[in-house]
Amino acid sequence: MQQKRLTFWQLWNMSFGFLGIQFGWGLQMANTSAIFEYLGADAHQIPILWLAAPLTGLVVQPIIGNLSDNTWGFLGRRRPYFLVGAIFSSIALVGMPNSSSLWMAAGMLWLLDTAANVSMEPFRAFVGDLVPANQRTRAFAIQSLLIGLGAITASALPWVLSHVFNLVGKSANTAVPLSVEISFYVGAVAFLSSVVWTVVTTEERPPKDMEAFQKQQEKRLGIVSTLQEIAIALRDMPPTMRQLAWVQCFSWLGMYCMFLYFPPAVAHNVFGAVNEGTRLYTEGVEWAGVCIAAYNVVCVGFSFVLPKLARATSRKQAHMISLLCGSVGLLSLLLVTNKYWLLLSMVGVGIAWASLLAMPYAILVGSLPPKKSGIYMGIFNFFIVLPEVFASLGLGWIMQNLLNDDRLIAVVLGGVFMAIAAGLTLRVQDVSKPKTIAQAAAEASASTPTQSPPNLQEPSSERSSTSAASSSISKEASS
Repeated sequence: MQQKRLTFWQLWNMSFGFLGIQFGWGLQMANTSAIFEYLGADAHQIPILWLAAPLTGLVVQPIIGNLSDNTWGFLGRRRPYFLVGAIFSSIALVGMPNSSSLWMAAGMLWLLDTAANVSMEPFRAFVGDLVPANQRTRAFAIQSLLIGLGAITASALPWVLSHVFNLVGKSANTAVPLSVEISFYVGAVAFLSSVVWTVVTTEERPPKDMEAFQKQQEKRLGIVSTLQEIAIALRDMPPTMRQLAWVQCFSWLGMYCMFLYFPPAVAHNVFGAVNEGTRLYTEGVEWAGVCIAAYNVVCVGFSFVLPKLARATSRKQAHMISLLCGSVGLLSLLLVTNKYWLLLSMVGVGIAWASLLAMPYAILVGSLPPKKSGIYMGIFNFFIVLPEVFASLGLGWIMQNLLNDDRLIAVVLGGVFMAIAAGLTLRVQDVSKPKTIAQAAAEASASTPTQSPPNLQEPSSERSSTSAASSSISKEASS
């Protein structure tokens, strides 16, 4: 039976929670490392303090995806999970700037990342459940707009509060600046209220045969069968996916170096802050947030260009060019002495970010077996998380023993990794016929295997499609 066509406001309401989720993650990315330093962390300690974030994603995503596939209650299938996740995320956002010790802040990061993943994974599947196939492009565009608005606003908010609303000085409870503290409070409200809006305005459809659904629950919650399927899929991984895996590993290793060290690097190396207790350090971290907002703006704009570049060259050449732009952007930070020149470097990073969140999935989709695309998309995400875990475990030693705790050099090292990823792109065999990014996203979302274990079916396929969509609105709008 064909699904009923949805209105614009129905699509908007069901996606509105993405605004708050991205708001929370935007605050996390722009401020967490600085909060660690406010609380006394040395530069080489930051990676290990971030370890909880990638580990959480690796564990929580398949578990919550599996549970939400096989749940039904008075709130429906997906809504209980992203509502509970929003509540705990908001608690973590309030707690983070009020942390009295370094390990309390690390605990708040763990809680925030865990809860945000609990919200995000079912949210991706939720939209896929409800949107007809012929409206997914429009739905992805709305998601991307909300995600972009959340990222840009959250990253720039501390600077806006400080320079526009004159909220300067330290928090009454900790060494964290008042502008950062208030930003996290705003983020907590935005996260919870946007998700509640979706819960209240959007209903889920119950299973047509509840008895059959309950029987299915008993069969699909097994961990052993899931692990067996993953092992088989890894053994039989298509060549294109093996080649893309190396590209993903080095690409995300490069971006993770930026996530870890960019705000403290701007404060210390560009603004010249000697220690974390000075106003100069705070201004540097706030300006880093503006830079992060800037590369998200570039990401939105470049996504209008990316499909045209792929058609003019090829998808892998477009991805290679984009990664090289990101590499140049990060490497150019070595030459920056003025804060405004940082914005020029962010142009390259934004170009790479747009392609990184879209093009690998567009290449991958056509190489996957039709009935295995869900599980392979889930496995593909391992190649994002595993290099982050590796960096969290090893980069601290490199910082302390080889880089003399120079935060800027660590960010520039990310540019080296991104250049390696660009070179590895040349090895990739793009075996599928050209598709627009929106088409690839829609195919990934629509492909739900019938035999594969459910924890990596629906959620992981939607994860790929939404990841491809999340870099900006224009991936879908351009088709």
